[in-house]
Amino acid sequence: MCGINGIVSFSNHDKKDIIDLMNNSLSHRGPDNSGSYNCDYVSLGHTRLSIIDLSENANQPLYSKDKRYVLIFNGEIYNFKTLKNKLDYNFVTESDSEVVLAAFLKWKQNCLEHLNGMFAFAIWDSLKNELFLARDRFGIKPLYYYHSNEFFIFSSELRSIINSGLVKPLISENGLVDYLKFQTVFSPNTLIKDIYSLEASTYAWLNSNNLLKTSKYWELSLNKYDLSKLSYEEIKNKIFYNLKESVRKRMFADVNSGVFLSGGLDSSIIVSIMRSLTDKKINTFNISFDESEFSESKYARIIADKFKTDHKEIILSPKIFLENISEALDDMDHPSGDGVNSWIVSKYTKEKGVKMVFSGMGGDELFMGYPFYNKINYIFNFYKFFKIPQFIRRFIFKLLNPILNSVNQKKFLQLLKLKSPNFSEIYKISRQNFLDEEILKLLKKKNKDLVSFEKNEKLNFLPNKIYSLITNFEFKNYLQNILLRDTDQMSMAHSLEVRVPYLDHEFVELIVSVDDKYKDPKLSKKLLYDSFENLIPNEIFKRKKMGFTFPWDSWIKNELFDFSEKLIKDLSERNLFNNQEILNLWNRFIKGDKTVKFTKIWSLIVLEYWLQKNNISD
Repeated sequence: MCGINGIVSFSNHDKKDIIDLMNNSLSHRGPDNSGSYNCDYVSLGHTRLSIIDLSENANQPLYSKDKRYVLIFNGEIYNFKTLKNKLDYNFVTESDSEVVLAAFLKWKQNCLEHLNGMFAFAIWDSLKNELFLARDRFGIKPLYYYHSNEFFIFSSELRSIINSGLVKPLISENGLVDYLKFQTVFSPNTLIKDIYSLEASTYAWLNSNNLLKTSKYWELSLNKYDLSKLSYEEIKNKIFYNLKESVRKRMFADVNSGVFLSGGLDSSIIVSIMRSLTDKKINTFNISFDESEFSESKYARIIADKFKTDHKEIILSPKIFLENISEALDDMDHPSGDGVNSWIVSKYTKEKGVKMVFSGMGGDELFMGYPFYNKINYIFNFYKFFKIPQFIRRFIFKLLNPILNSVNQKKFLQLLKLKSPNFSEIYKISRQNFLDEEILKLLKKKNKDLVSFEKNEKLNFLPNKIYSLITNFEFKNYLQNILLRDTDQMSMAHSLEVRVPYLDHEFVELIVSVDDKYKDPKLSKKLLYDSFENLIPNEIFKRKKMGFTFPWDSWIKNELFDFSEKLIKDLSERNLFNNQEILNLWNRFIKGDKTVKFTKIWSLIVLEYWLQKNNISD
């Protein structure tokens, strides 16, 4: 796992000092080595976190034998050994990065079809003066860029681009609306004007005329496998085999590793699989908080004892957590309403001496594990309301708007106002933090187009694949733009690599091919448990889902009051915001108005902190 940077300019040749500055900004992502490549038109930078092939030979940039091609790579390729045997290439390292370079030389952009892993990389063709960029299928590894008539700049982090001094960081108004809605910004947009994220499963070519062209190389198919003739037992066996194979591929590393063991089903299964694949002691880590009625540590101990792991239970007090909040926010590359939890877990895990850990991320989205999914059928049933003429729906809206006040009721009213919705719109409204009506009040700009959805995907409605459709939307939205982004930026702040076996694209394709009748969210993740019931104690399946639960509401009103109030007042003074609306919202929250959830207030606090920290103008 590493950090990558690059600048392409066909008019400005003074780039080396800038790329060194950008590498400095990414030192936390790659503390083991820093390197660069510089020529007339391009500078490439790389910071290395050594996981596979720890020798100096594997430092980057890497060069083809004739020096024509230059690679900088961030990520891991899990099938690199198999792929290596298919390539007629004189390898000089044992790294997966060199396999990527050799695969590109043979297949160009089609090499991406052969890669199984998480990655973001760039390859410079010094003969044609062309740049190739690519990102993995689910956007596990980040890649941001800015493109102007004068230059093209890219990096693993927004802050590296900002710190280059080449881009004046201004708030993106569309990005801001996204953030207010979802506590993040959906790719390809970011919170910074004109800085974009290369989308997941996408590659890009920048040619010698400074023209950028992007293309999708993969889409998740909900029907790749025909499982209709298989029995439930046969489907379980396929799930067992495929997840085991995904874990096996990811176990290869030349450094100490472990597992985030929450005590939940997803991470417990990973430990059970690893135990069956190795005789070595497995390191497991559980973070819990003292005096917490929601502590999951006892379930983690059950799994640790059963599989005889080297288990480390890290117990933190709320005081320690609060003392770390400012430092966690400092390390946030892109603001997020969540993320602090990931920073805490990564910090204390890294201090125990590992460089790589496994995470059960993705299990909830694949197997309907969140309580939210119990409402899915209600969301789909909402389609019947659109048989009612729009003028009648608008009348109902005006009638009910003054008397319906709860968050869910307000979301219902927003749905009533839609003209001709597709599922993308309905899904996103269900995930909103601030609703459109609230955003119009918070922002000075009253352009209603500003709060319309940027991008709505129209997918074929498959009656037997409603849950797979939800998984697809979760992967493209919540998983990619919140969970994966937070995990990357907060783990890499501590130079810790996180591997996610549930996000193996072949495994995902299998699970979304399974019919809904086997994935009822009322029986949360029963299909997953049934597939591993011989390995996992029943009490792990039967237990109530917990996760990290913190008293944010109380903290903001008490321990964090001064910190929070100052940032809220500073935000209210910004030109984009309606001063009185921001302050009224804050006062309502302090007085206990139950319609003002802490998630709304905390997202504003994080936003202003990040804007100040990175000197972002509006």
